[in-house]
Amino acid sequence: MRLIKLVFTRRWFLATLLVIFGVGLCIRLGIWQLDRLEKRRAFNTRVLAQINEAPFELSGAALEADLYNMEYRAVKASGVYDFANQIALRNQYYGNEWGVHLVTPFILEDSQQVILVDRGWIPARSSNDQTYESGDWAAYDEPDVVEVSGILRRPQSKAEIGSRSDQTQVPGAAPSKAWYFINIEQISKQVSYPLLPAYIQLSPQDDWKGPPFRTQPKLELSEGPHMGYAMQWFTFATLLGLGYPFFIRKQQKANTQ
Repeated sequence: MRLIKLVFTRRWFLATLLVIFGVGLCIRLGIWQLDRLEKRRAFNTRVLAQINEAPFELSGAALEADLYNMEYRAVKASGVYDFANQIALRNQYYGNEWGVHLVTPFILEDSQQVILVDRGWIPARSSNDQTYESGDWAAYDEPDVVEVSGILRRPQSKAEIGSRSDQTQVPGAAPSKAWYFINIEQISKQVSYPLLPAYIQLSPQDDWKGPPFRTQPKLELSEGPHMGYAMQWFTFATLLGLGYPFFIRKQQKANTQ
């Protein structure tokens, strides 16, 4: 009891408040890491469940499925591309080369429903020296009915870190050819048909030699360092909270000698 009164004396009051704040901060950071761990585990569970499923044929009754929550499920589809409404995804790299991804509406065969397809990477400048914002990508067109295979991906409206985002589209305004994200809600405002709520990211093919180069996301399905970081923060909180009173007692003994 005497020690508790001592830490709140005038001499130690400010230091005590700082220690209490530090202990609270360390505990909060530890809880934050545990929260990130739970989200990581939930993500891993969701992704593994989809990866282990058989490829999904995107036709018929399958079009009524909850595609948004089937992210990373292998998918196949047949149809034709609508190159008139094709867009470019900015700031994409293939190795060390800078460029864009071509994202093209894909009209599904026998249904007339449309899903966006990330067809892959091209250099930022084409052979005729037109920048990606020109929308002149005819050299990469794939005519007639084609079969595509890849994985389902969720749309994105903003960066996970930072404030970068795309403009809000106004129906009837000139369509934007260059986007930072595949934001299906906004992109749908510049086309004349509804878009399905997920998009397809094409898988690499052995017989596909030129651009657009298909790519797939590199998935890290471990639990990461979050548990270790949480334990570190809780350890710091314990050391600070228990060590501070002993420090004061030592200082008092030194002053009374």
